[in-house]
Amino acid sequence: MTSTPTADLSTAGVSIWLDDLSRERINSGAFKHLIEERNVVGVTTNPSIFAAALQQGESYATQIEALAAANIPVNDAVFDITTHDVAQACDIFGAAAKSTGGVDGRVSIEVDPRLSRDTEGTIAEAKRLHAKVQRSNVLIKIPATVEGLEAIACTLAAGISVNVTLIFSLERYRAVINAFMLGIEQAKENGFDLSTIHSVASFFVSRVDSEIDKRLDGIGTDDAAALKGKAGLANARLAYQVYEELFDTERWEVLAAAGARRQRPLWASTGVKDPALPDTLYVTELVAPGVVNTMPEKTLEATADHGVITGDTITGTYDDANSVLNSLENMGVSYVEVVEQLEVEGLEKFVTSWNELLETVQTALDTARG
Repeated sequence: MTSTPTADLSTAGVSIWLDDLSRERINSGAFKHLIEERNVVGVTTNPSIFAAALQQGESYATQIEALAAANIPVNDAVFDITTHDVAQACDIFGAAAKSTGGVDGRVSIEVDPRLSRDTEGTIAEAKRLHAKVQRSNVLIKIPATVEGLEAIACTLAAGISVNVTLIFSLERYRAVINAFMLGIEQAKENGFDLSTIHSVASFFVSRVDSEIDKRLDGIGTDDAAALKGKAGLANARLAYQVYEELFDTERWEVLAAAGARRQRPLWASTGVKDPALPDTLYVTELVAPGVVNTMPEKTLEATADHGVITGDTITGTYDDANSVLNSLENMGVSYVEVVEQLEVEGLEKFVTSWNELLETVQTALDTARG
């Protein structure tokens, strides 16, 4: 049989997750095609995805009418709508979860991003989401802010699987892995079966290139132009080096012996923003065993159509990746400044998207109430 690029990607050790969810997609059976023909084994969501789904489809009309009739406040309505979709998606991917021991078949749902600087609020919301969805293959998304690190550890310590999102810097990624191991250590003390607790660390890729390439354009030299489109890959590849290093320690070996599973790197923001770059760049050039790539459908279809998978494209690239970041520093592009800016902007975008979702649902409720 002739293989496909997405099958080749899976064979190379990359789990393909779709960065999209809607009730229309659930009800139409569209996931069946993606599972069977595109090797999709998981789903991530965010407020923008839910807002778009609500605006574009009629699949939510019945639930909206019921929520409106019961005078449910908009925040609770959003909670009910999103957890309903995620629970249904968890059921669709239940077979993948079972066949992989819970490693894949995962569906993520995000804590209200307005709580990103509120440790206790994030922990409480994570527990509430987990209790509402009531599916073992759900992942609770928590942003990797400084305040979020303790929330990540505490949520894992309660036996709840976590998708740590919005990671840009290598320093913060190290802190995320530390929070993960701390949470698993506490879960062990709390008597949980460690093999049932899963986590991914979502490292953002394309946004790094977008910001750095803008700065390179401002410099305007040939040397600057030669570095465009390279920072995002370099940063992600060095994150994989961090992953290899920190999961090859005595601390981790103790946890692994107790049944713990590694927190896998997840490549997020893998849709290419610059039309001058190949549309599969953040897929084909970030292949390594044990990673997740969550793709918007456009990127997934581009990969299926013309992606060329050549095996591991990360291991052994670390010297070159460091050279890229060093060259940027020498040119006056501050890595630390960029990643700090991206985190601030990322949180602002999350909150803006959340508010847009609230407005979308409020409009739908008002319309239903006449």
